[in-house]
Amino acid sequence: MPRKNNRNTRGRIITAAWKLFYENGYEETTIEDILFESQTSRGSFYHYFSGKDALLSTLANVFDEKYAELEETLDPEEDAAVTLCRLNHELFTMIENRISRDLLARLLSTQLLAQGEKSLLDRDRIYFKLLKRIIKRGQELGQLRGDCSANDIIKAYALWERALLYDWCLCGGEYSLVAYCDRMTPLFIKSWRCE
Repeated sequence: MPRKNNRNTRGRIITAAWKLFYENGYEETTIEDILFESQTSRGSFYHYFSGKDALLSTLANVFDEKYAELEETLDPEEDAAVTLCRLNHELFTMIENRISRDLLARLLSTQLLAQGEKSLLDRDRIYFKLLKRIIKRGQELGQLRGDCSANDIIKAYALWERALLYDWCLCGGEYSLVAYCDRMTPLFIKSWRCE
């Protein structure tokens, strides 16, 4: 039981931090602000994180929370390609509306420079497990090609999403991430459909 409580504490810290980063900006958010918002102690904070910068790599957790919410709404009868497009739309809507581009750019740059663990590539994430279930189901139902492995399609899909995020940050958000992806992701996924 303590393990669940520990996850809840860590999760509360992460959720509070990203809410404050969005509302106040990263630089203006203090550890004290995060402690107050998350209703946790300084000791609890430092048990999980070495400082505010350590929270940057937790954006993958925020994404996975969104995927966990979305998983509950999935229709098992929906076409796998349509489901992938919907997941992309929902995640990018959250990013465009709740995650500052500057913070997203910081996360992406930390992932490029990281020597050890790269949270965006962690195959134990909800993201990768959910994609695997959707893609395997799509292959079993003959909706998605079987001549590519599920892992190859997952890798291509994850690469597509990361590339879109990098480009959106590089371009300073000069276009709507959601509108662009709603137009282009179905074309990208079309190549995996069975004829």
